[in-house]
Amino acid sequence: MNIIRRILPSLVGLIFLIPAFGNESGIVRGPALDLTTVLIKNAVLIVESDGVEDLVVSLLIKKGDLVMVTKDPGPEKEMDLVLDAQRGIILGKLNVGEPASFMILDEDPRVNFEVLLDTKTHANFVLKEGVIIRNRLGVAPLNPDASGAEKPQEWFAYTAPPVALSTFYKNENKWNRFRSEFVNATFFGILALDGMAWLDQNEVSEAQSGSLSTYNGGALRGLRFGTVGSLGFEKPWIFTFFATTTAFDKGFDSETDDRLDIFDLRLDIPFYGDLTLSVGKQKEPLSMERLSGLVYLPMQERAAVSDAMMSSRNIGIVLSGTGFDRRTTWAGGVFNPWLDTGTSIGDTSTHLVGRGTVIPLESASEKSLFHLGMGLRYPNAKSGLRYATQPEFNQAPLFVDTGLLVAESTMLYDLEAAWRWGPLLLNGEVVMNQIEDATAGDPIFTGYHMTASYILTGEMRSYNKRSGLFLPVPVAKSVGHGGWGAWELSARYSNLDLNEGTVRGGDMNVYSLGLNWWLSTSASFGVNYRHIVLEDLNGTGRSNGLMTRITLILE
Repeated sequence: MNIIRRILPSLVGLIFLIPAFGNESGIVRGPALDLTTVLIKNAVLIVESDGVEDLVVSLLIKKGDLVMVTKDPGPEKEMDLVLDAQRGIILGKLNVGEPASFMILDEDPRVNFEVLLDTKTHANFVLKEGVIIRNRLGVAPLNPDASGAEKPQEWFAYTAPPVALSTFYKNENKWNRFRSEFVNATFFGILALDGMAWLDQNEVSEAQSGSLSTYNGGALRGLRFGTVGSLGFEKPWIFTFFATTTAFDKGFDSETDDRLDIFDLRLDIPFYGDLTLSVGKQKEPLSMERLSGLVYLPMQERAAVSDAMMSSRNIGIVLSGTGFDRRTTWAGGVFNPWLDTGTSIGDTSTHLVGRGTVIPLESASEKSLFHLGMGLRYPNAKSGLRYATQPEFNQAPLFVDTGLLVAESTMLYDLEAAWRWGPLLLNGEVVMNQIEDATAGDPIFTGYHMTASYILTGEMRSYNKRSGLFLPVPVAKSVGHGGWGAWELSARYSNLDLNEGTVRGGDMNVYSLGLNWWLSTSASFGVNYRHIVLEDLNGTGRSNGLMTRITLILE
């Protein structure tokens, strides 16, 4: 991998860049722009030396010649055009004093090799012998902080759709895309198939949960389909609709069955700057693990504390935004599931939910990034409370269960931290849930998880500064293009303690190992092993099992 990184700039310049500027390239030629002085800011220059981070630079072009490459923001006065590369990758000839020939890609080819195979899609800027023949870069804001610029985000709303949108904004010729003057939409589908094998359980575990062997075999984990699109206002509104035949994101307030359930029905309305109002059925803004798409997580299922104490979906309104040059995010919302429950708003629990994140540390190349977050959730508990979940296997009975609690209210606190260093990602969350129920002794339920993942093939999960979430594993070279896909190894330890006050819901510890193989961005195979230790009134039960999953994404 280091050898590839070292020779990539020269190899690309020789093989890909020069043909890309010809009439038979993958780039569609448009009318050349006749400009005298152009400044391009916030571009990333690949550094070939090991241990040295890439540089964020500005490029000054006068009368077609490259005049200056500098780490400073560069002069803005007397410029015909000032462009913001937004951390795009520079590939090409950068000889000062000579006619410039280079292009700026929207993704790093060292992370996703496929960008070099489709320059028509991924080249945002092309300059050939001093003439601009393609420009999709936006005009740079005045006096921006170059170190805070970032790669263009593909989703302006706080909560992303269930699938990655690599084709939604970039490829207008996809067969599953509908375009009209006012409405644009892309149709997606997700299929997940599971195979479960319970390997062992002791006598106490059998007394607690029954014989787990009855859950062995294959099952449809989820079949989801829907559409994401835009309405053609001056600032486009984005709509998301997804339905499913099974509970793809389970939680304490949702059941798994064969009904046709609507999981996402949301309209995202942009306001000034980064402000966005999201209305409809959506995820509550709480917890990195809860907000992240299930099929893209390092583990096949979320940690037990996330499934037991945090909602899957709810009906409400969320206002979100960013601050401090997108080093912080915030989101707050009000939710009430009265439409799902068939009751009135006054007779159904209302939830106040909020989350904030911050990036206290980040390297110039973004290879190293440290994330902190905090979330709060306050339901008034008019519908009662129940916390229950399976042992991080979908094909299993409930292992922990508080039963119905007649509480007055509850306050949940969620603390999260994550550190990414290239292909390594460490993250964890701690949850404390205070229940106001005098008959149960005002219990405080707790849980946490610590997760580590490492992408063996060297890819790096990107970070979305709009929502404070890590994005799916990129695939540098898919199996279909002669590569090995992306391989990710993961480990997790989680705890959920529902024994507090007079409540004996169980205390569960889960030790997990996982391996994911992404053949491409739309197909994966994963294996998870778990060892579960459950303590309740019956004693200490021990069990372990193995789950395989095939995921296919129609995009």
